[in-house]
Amino acid sequence: MTVQMNAVRNLILVLGDQLSPGLSSLAAGDPGQDLILMAELAGEATYVRHHKKKIAFLFSAMRHFAAELKGRGWRVDYVKLDALNNVGGFTAQLAEAVSRHKPEQVLVTEPGEWRVLEMIKGWEAALGLPVRILADDRFVCSHAEFEAWADGRKQLRMEYFYRDMRRRTGLLMDGDQPAGGQWNFDAENRKPAGASLFMPSPKAYAPDAVTQEVLALVEARFANHFGRLEPFWFAVRREDAEAAFAAFVEKALPSFGDYQDAMLKGEPFLYHAVIAQYLNCGLLDPLEVCRLVEAAYRAGRAPLNAAEGFIRQIIGWREYVRGIYWLKMPGYEIKNFFGHTRPLPDFYWTAETDMACLKAAVVQTRDEAYAHHIQRLMVTGNFALLAGIDPHALHEWYLSVYADAYEWVELPNTIGMSQFADGGLLASKPYAASGAYISRMSDYCKACSFEVKQRTGKNACPFNALYWDFIGRNQDKIGRNPRMAQMVRTYNRFDPAERVRIADRAADILAGL
Repeated sequence: MTVQMNAVRNLILVLGDQLSPGLSSLAAGDPGQDLILMAELAGEATYVRHHKKKIAFLFSAMRHFAAELKGRGWRVDYVKLDALNNVGGFTAQLAEAVSRHKPEQVLVTEPGEWRVLEMIKGWEAALGLPVRILADDRFVCSHAEFEAWADGRKQLRMEYFYRDMRRRTGLLMDGDQPAGGQWNFDAENRKPAGASLFMPSPKAYAPDAVTQEVLALVEARFANHFGRLEPFWFAVRREDAEAAFAAFVEKALPSFGDYQDAMLKGEPFLYHAVIAQYLNCGLLDPLEVCRLVEAAYRAGRAPLNAAEGFIRQIIGWREYVRGIYWLKMPGYEIKNFFGHTRPLPDFYWTAETDMACLKAAVVQTRDEAYAHHIQRLMVTGNFALLAGIDPHALHEWYLSVYADAYEWVELPNTIGMSQFADGGLLASKPYAASGAYISRMSDYCKACSFEVKQRTGKNACPFNALYWDFIGRNQDKIGRNPRMAQMVRTYNRFDPAERVRIADRAADILAGL
């Protein structure tokens, strides 16, 4: 729909991940004098080949948010993907709107991605009118505050940042002390899941007419993108996202802590909230969801380890990786501590592999545009690290395939946490593991073609030889790491013939990629 106006004070550009009524650019505007511009842009859907379900989710959520804004009294110029005046990219689309509406200035809340911010910085000169960039205050920690925290630190450990966020927000604090007498209950959150557990599914929503129109559009325009579009069950309205989160708190939160690291065949969600896609596009407020989880703990409806584990992921990890992203960009995206250059294997797209864990993770990703953090870190990420996959290629894959993936949150998780490509700025050790870890935390290995207890031989789990080969060839880089030195010593105690067998088995696996 195109809105025609003769005079506009502020043209407020709202991006696809800024679907929050309290957005700083909206707070600075006036519905009586200003106009909102929103646009579905092919350039943003294709700069990496985003999962079809992710594109549909965002376009539908954007359309519903535009309707919400109109209900609040705003005038909205919403440019659909197939509109005649849709020109496909941010700068050109904004210029088209400026030529029609002739605003006095442009308002925009700072974007989540560095590449978009660099684009915005050139708009004032290109458009010939003021462009005012406002801070995104939907986060607890500002860029300046994170820079001050990081200043002078050689290693930027999340745990210490997280404690500061707890003190600042007061979440799970009893006076000046953490609830339960300790900050972190992660050691209690590593129970493997069994098939007898009751697994509550995330609250699902049938597509309404708006979403059905978007699904047809995406299938027509992005049919060659990765992923299955249906069944489509995501919430696309704020009230539905809030109801989905309330259902998680009631049904799944009590067991979330215990089993948050577990993996179970045929159970993609277990006790996870599956709300990151709602948080990261603005449908849910991060502090509000944390307060609701704390209230459940205070009321005795959820144990402390579950509440703390959830809150740590939001005000700890989520805030922390955003801080890392803006502190280290540009250049962080090309970090490559181990010098890995191998291309991403085709099975990351096709799921055509005999490794049961990888097949399960990729099939789930294809079907749901979702995998939980251990599947990402210790299955797909772990394999890429051990196999020497180019970390930038893996980064682009993660950015493409998950509905919650935006560069500010995904890039540090991949480059820093998963691939240790920043050399230890973010993580205290490479998250490398043999098949034993996957066997302990999942049931994938029971029906796998490979034997998880074997290190070498054609039937041995590929993770095993690749793990020890990784340790052996990177001794000079990890030998002094206090959390890896013991593994290096163990490798060097292997019989020389065993080390040769490990290298040969690893070479065979890598050649097969």
